[in-house]
Amino acid sequence: MTREHDATEAIQQCLDERILIMDGAMGTMIQSYELEEKDFRGEQFHGHDSELRGNNDLLNLTAPQVIVDIHRQFLQA
Repeated sequence: MTREHDATEAIQQCLDERILIMDGAMGTMIQSYELEEKDFRGEQFHGHDSELRGNNDLLNLTAPQVIVDIHRQFLQA
């Protein structure tokens, strides 16, 4: 087995037994992607009348792969 596989199994075992909380520097990680207004708007908020850049919660809807990538990096760390 690989080290990554062992870590995955350990995390899965913990998830089976309790709630886990991941904590990391989300804002810092999101900034490293140098996202623009259009990334925060996506298709869902294309016609919204206010600036949305910086509303990181929207990225779960408009740029979910960014959030997945960041969480994957946290888990790998």
